[in-house]
Amino acid sequence: MYTTRDPFNLRSKATRAAPSAFQLLQTAATRTTQAVESTKQSTKQAVEATKQAIQDSDMSFAVPRNLESASRRFEENVWSKVTGNEKGLPMYKDKPTGYGYGGSGSGKRGFVKSKKGLVTITLLVLGVFYWLFVPGSNQTPAARLSTGGGWFGSNIDKKESLWAKRQEAVKDAFLLSWNAYEEHGWGYDEYHPVAKTGRYMAQPNGLGWIIVDALDTMMIMNLTKELKHAREWVSTTLDYEKDQDVNTFETTIRMLGGLLSAHYLQETLPGLKPANSNEEDMFLEKATDLADRLVGAYESPSGIPWASVRLKDSKGEASHADGGASSTAEATSLQLEMKYLAYLTGEEHYWEKAEKIMQVVDDNGAKDGLVPIFIYADRGTFRGNEIRLGSRGDSYYEYLIKQYLQTQAQEPVYLDMWEETLRGVKKHLLTYTKDSHLTVLAERPSGLDGHLHPKMDHLVCFMPGTIALAQTGGLTLDAAQKLPSWGKLQEENMQLARELTKTCMGMYRTTATGLSPEIAHFELGDEPKMYKDEILPSNTDLDPTVEEGEGWKKDFIIKPADAHNLQRPETAESLFYMWRITGDEMYREWGWEMFSSFLAHTTIEGGRGFTSVNDVTKIPPPSRDNMESFWLVRRTLPTHFFFCFLRYGLTDL
Repeated sequence: MYTTRDPFNLRSKATRAAPSAFQLLQTAATRTTQAVESTKQSTKQAVEATKQAIQDSDMSFAVPRNLESASRRFEENVWSKVTGNEKGLPMYKDKPTGYGYGGSGSGKRGFVKSKKGLVTITLLVLGVFYWLFVPGSNQTPAARLSTGGGWFGSNIDKKESLWAKRQEAVKDAFLLSWNAYEEHGWGYDEYHPVAKTGRYMAQPNGLGWIIVDALDTMMIMNLTKELKHAREWVSTTLDYEKDQDVNTFETTIRMLGGLLSAHYLQETLPGLKPANSNEEDMFLEKATDLADRLVGAYESPSGIPWASVRLKDSKGEASHADGGASSTAEATSLQLEMKYLAYLTGEEHYWEKAEKIMQVVDDNGAKDGLVPIFIYADRGTFRGNEIRLGSRGDSYYEYLIKQYLQTQAQEPVYLDMWEETLRGVKKHLLTYTKDSHLTVLAERPSGLDGHLHPKMDHLVCFMPGTIALAQTGGLTLDAAQKLPSWGKLQEENMQLARELTKTCMGMYRTTATGLSPEIAHFELGDEPKMYKDEILPSNTDLDPTVEEGEGWKKDFIIKPADAHNLQRPETAESLFYMWRITGDEMYREWGWEMFSSFLAHTTIEGGRGFTSVNDVTKIPPPSRDNMESFWLVRRTLPTHFFFCFLRYGLTDL
């Protein structure tokens, strides 16, 4: 519990004089930016200096690398336009230097803590990352050019040329969707491509969910014309004077997350800043205004946010269902955005309110790291004991490891919580299908002592990619396996990630359309085999030509109420992670197969975009006439496919 792990100094006033994790993040980030601009060192020195830094440094750490990474420069490889003078994470321009920073440590300044030492070590660490991650970076420029390659590796061969065309197909699909929305649904929060209309989710004039959510995708795809139109709408039309409650979680991840991503990418990628320099902070200013209104949701007696908030007066409201309880996943999936905003603005209260939630959840003392799916905002206690990693539970677990990675491993409490969770999943929830021994991440509707329910929401398919990310920390598998910390447990967990990815792909291949249902059930043996008793490899390659109800497909059960597809991204995200981490072409091919199924069965006649569908077991599948807002965004389908079809090594996780 947080009584023994309190890295944020939230519980003891006696420790408030010490610099918080947030203050350390700001200080280190600023120094890192100065370091990148002022010095260069060799890779060999980097390795030695990094080892020394790990031994000597007390909470000095670099800018978050795995979310909104300062070292991420994937567009160098896509556009080849970056000058090399780019800075790290952008700070809010109106804040004076040093605003909101914590105090300095006491005692003599060793090499690691000195300005020169910190500058040297930080840049050297970045040098190591470059040497490890960029293909051919350990060759001289002459060697790279002598092989016919450019600075970032060899020429694209025929296979990569094919993948480049497939990547363009993803961009074309985005443009098809965007152009239809722009023509028939502009400004609406929901778009119905068949009816050519839409719906506002908040009055008056909505929040432009689709527009804001797609900003970062357009930046990544370098769609400057479309981006200009969207930017103009955000600048001139978006406002939050809505006398209506909105979902705290959805508004945070889509609106606040979309604005912060746009601000970051605008500062990082070439050619995206507005012509008028006075408008450079527009996305951040809109994000700050929104966050200040969302803060009202956190003003509950316990610190657990209310499920909804009225934007006009920042008043939080309890859930209108579920006995007034908030979804555990929703309450614990606000942290990445709020922490990043705290860093950008220097306003620590965003950080503290997000961290308070995690303290309250952890203080409940969940058994084996598995938490019930509802929590009361007024009391701060769980409602019921249902355990699942699907809806209402999913992103709590996903955000544990991502919070750890966001602050460069300086909050080990989240690694502890993640590892406890994974042990709990192995002990209580992992089982195997009857014939093919596919790994199933099941549910316990009546608590951990209750019966095992062999059901997986599509939402659960975030888990295999997240497991892989947690094992390597974003490194490639080859690089991670060379670390002293790598061992049998990490190999076991990577194999678990592979098996769960296969099960998720099976949810697609088992249907007539090649699209996954929202929920799949599974056939287990009369006495289900459990992962904790025996680790079994699957015995199928998911042959798609197998007849329905035969062979491996007998292990899948799709109920009529669960047969719809909502264009969800979780499997595509895991395929992206697995491809980038392992380099196994199979995951790339699976991604193309999935994308092709979406093209074949969800395209609206007449080029009016794409829609979710009602029954993936029928051809053609009945349309739901709704283009989900997350169909277009960076965090979901098009851009996971876009990155999956990039050449290996061109993006940094």
